[in-house]
Amino acid sequence: MKILYIFPHPDDESFGPAPAMCAQLRQGHEVYLLTLTKGEATKQRFRLGVNKKQMGEIRYKEMLCVEKVLGLSGMTVLDLPDNELKWMNPIDIEYEVEEHMRKLRPDVVVTYAVHGVSGFHDHLVTHAVVKRVFSKLMEDESQYPKRLAFFTRMGEVKTDGKFRLEVSTEEEIKFIEECSEEDMQKFRDALDCYETYQEIIEASKVKEVVDNRVPFEIFGEEIEGRLRSIDEGL
Repeated sequence: MKILYIFPHPDDESFGPAPAMCAQLRQGHEVYLLTLTKGEATKQRFRLGVNKKQMGEIRYKEMLCVEKVLGLSGMTVLDLPDNELKWMNPIDIEYEVEEHMRKLRPDVVVTYAVHGVSGFHDHLVTHAVVKRVFSKLMEDESQYPKRLAFFTRMGEVKTDGKFRLEVSTEEEIKFIEECSEEDMQKFRDALDCYETYQEIIEASKVKEVVDNRVPFEIFGEEIEGRLRSIDEGL
């Protein structure tokens, strides 16, 4: 099975879903990543004394490290404006996402849940765009993708780190990926690839917050209980 993760920024893939991505690769799936921006708007550029274009290239190089560490089947990084997706015509973003889906033909697409986990505007826009494109392809009776899953969190809302981290309810969670210690180590190693972002990574306490059970919602399907795998029934 081909699984495509779609997120707006560099490091979104490593702030939580990375252990699940590693587990799915270990299970024999092809796992791909589409990132909509180069994350050039981060305030870390002021600390480094670089402009947005230079920051984007720095973060892209860090993502190449992540691609290698996680062992991804493929990675595409677009150059949409970081922290400005809410100002774009959503049709333009949808076009980029749809074009990529039609080319790759993934079985499962994964993006943020409706709360975006951290609530960042780019996260919320990405959720809406990906859901819209998936729904359009379903209406067109396209064979791909077959399932849309939302990466989320479970348990309690976290307010003691740099970001407020939202959760989904037990009823909303329809699949939990159980990850090995090897998967968890790759997750930590992937975060270490983001050398220019270590201050934020430490402040967010992400290495403490993320555990080996990664939850997902499933969109538009009637599912009793929980799936045993992200592709069960496809």
